[in-house]
Amino acid sequence: MAKQNSDSRRAFLKNSLGALAAFTIVPRHVLGRGYLAPSDQLTKAVIGTGGMGRGHFGYAGTRVVAICDVDRNHLKLAMDQLGDKGVKTFSDYREVITLPEVDIVHVATPPHWHGIIAADAARAGKDIWCEKPMTATIGEGKRLVEAVQQHGRIFRLNTWFRFEDRFYGMGTTVKPIKKLVESGLLGWPLKVTVSKHTGFDWKFFWVGKTNLETMTVPKELDYDMWLGPAPFRPYNAHRVHQTFRGYWDYDGGGLGDMGQHYLDPIQYFLGKDDTSPVSVEVDAPQQHPDAVGTWRRIVYTYADGCQIILDGEGKDEKAAYIEGPKGKLYPGFKSDIPDLEKKLAAFPDPLPQQTDFVDAVKNRKKFALNEENGHRSCTLVNMGKIALRLNRSLKFDPVKQEFIDDAGANAQIFQPMRGPWTI
Repeated sequence: MAKQNSDSRRAFLKNSLGALAAFTIVPRHVLGRGYLAPSDQLTKAVIGTGGMGRGHFGYAGTRVVAICDVDRNHLKLAMDQLGDKGVKTFSDYREVITLPEVDIVHVATPPHWHGIIAADAARAGKDIWCEKPMTATIGEGKRLVEAVQQHGRIFRLNTWFRFEDRFYGMGTTVKPIKKLVESGLLGWPLKVTVSKHTGFDWKFFWVGKTNLETMTVPKELDYDMWLGPAPFRPYNAHRVHQTFRGYWDYDGGGLGDMGQHYLDPIQYFLGKDDTSPVSVEVDAPQQHPDAVGTWRRIVYTYADGCQIILDGEGKDEKAAYIEGPKGKLYPGFKSDIPDLEKKLAAFPDPLPQQTDFVDAVKNRKKFALNEENGHRSCTLVNMGKIALRLNRSLKFDPVKQEFIDDAGANAQIFQPMRGPWTI
């Protein structure tokens, strides 16, 4: 697939905005009986139609009008699922994001593409639904926040545990945990331990392989475009699709896969949505430069003394999920505080959140998990990845969002991108 340089790509996006301005809502009576006007449903384009992308075709209040993938087999599976509904197909996302009939762009590619595609979609005037992790690097996250806010877009990160669904092994939604933390019954500062014993499996099967043999690229796959901004590596089937998470170029193993699911709600109930830890410590074997390995322990510490401990080995079988100077909370919402639920009933519930994405888009309301707090929880993941790859503990400035007195760590805030890709 032919590439274009960064300047021409920017011009391509800018010129497309004229087409967006010319788009008008079509009344229902013009479309006829049985058809929904764009005012009734939001239209969306799904970029990346592997299992995750195809799994979100039917989100209530939206309809798919375009799909994009660099693998023709994925596109076929997607079209078979959607049926003949006039859905347009593409292999280059740059064509998709300028379609005037698209309201929302759903980014369901591997993470090394998230930042570029989402930022370009924002510049093209689209609202964005992005899979986790939000971005592959801290720097990409900063640029994406800027793009979303500069262009007035609505952004949703697709991890929902801060506002709905049972929160893994805790046996409850996050709401009562947030209420408990805000009540002060546990005291302050708090230590949160994330391990298999508190309900969070780190999925260490997401590891890469070393000394991969070179394989022939399948004819249905545009491997150069799949790599995109990532460094060129000879093709091997283990690098792409279902097993890409095991390679630093594209993700970060179990930490990259599950980290934002697990850690975003912690940022929320600790009240850390506008900041980041001041340090990250790691205990892990030396990582391979290409293939992700396992780790034993990662510890994040905030300026006020709160800590998040990622226990990869699960050595502490009796660890509380949250521990404070006044009490502990265990999986199943069990506690060493007598009559906890009765005491908690006297405190106010957490403030309500905007959790309806369709309503957020239609009424231009900031979504509960948006570009700002999503970037902060993704920064936890990316701080951990950098510390693991360097195999050393790091100090971090949460205001400047850079590491303190560590040029090697700061060099990984923005990873080099293959030309012509930029964000």
